[in-house]
Amino acid sequence: MTKVILVEDDERLSSLIQRYLQQNHFEVDVVHNGNLAVDAILSTIPDLVILDLMLPGLDGLSICRKIREHYHGLIIFLTASEDDIDHVVGVELGADDFIIKPIKPRVLLARIRMLLRRSNNTPCSEQAIAPNNELSNATYTDLQFGALSIQHSKRHVALNNERISLTTSEFDLLWLLASHAEEVLSRETLYQTLRGIEYDGMDRAMDTKIANLRRKLGDHARMSTRIITVRGQGYLFVPDNWD
Repeated sequence: MTKVILVEDDERLSSLIQRYLQQNHFEVDVVHNGNLAVDAILSTIPDLVILDLMLPGLDGLSICRKIREHYHGLIIFLTASEDDIDHVVGVELGADDFIIKPIKPRVLLARIRMLLRRSNNTPCSEQAIAPNNELSNATYTDLQFGALSIQHSKRHVALNNERISLTTSEFDLLWLLASHAEEVLSRETLYQTLRGIEYDGMDRAMDTKIANLRRKLGDHARMSTRIITVRGQGYLFVPDNWD
């Protein structure tokens, strides 16, 4: 059974979410105060953390910052704020998704199931696929590009034999780019394939994830050479620059 920790101070909302997820075969523990959340998450290591942005004690972003180095499961933020700054910071800290309040339980459940399918290595054909199914033929064998090793089955990435710690969404993005090396993938394709939503032309979350990948993979110089931006088109994984 999938283990969930819900960190939400609104007792009515937390009770509603807990009951709904339990009815759908999730095991759900609730934490109402941010000061208690870090210990609860790190002592339990659930499959998923649902984390309110505004909490008594530690806020959601602070909790995410404290746990992310040690917790590699999924994190969904619940927020009443549509402020892009909060969303960008959350993505930089390792959030996998944001859901805007008021919460619709069916929508929350659908987003949770989509993230779990991705993290459990469900083939692309069972996920949201880009138009014309152009990515449905992605291979799931391990990939090697010079000093870069990507093991899909273990979700393990190493560069120069050193383990690179990536969030779930960062790994999924890297795998998608690397498995389509030398092919420009548009933002529209990345959003549709990885998140199951259409790109609205304004959201910069994917750009932030690309920047995080570059930084972690030593490609953060002024001019990137490994994951490059193709102006007006999207992003390109270069297979020959990983020595």
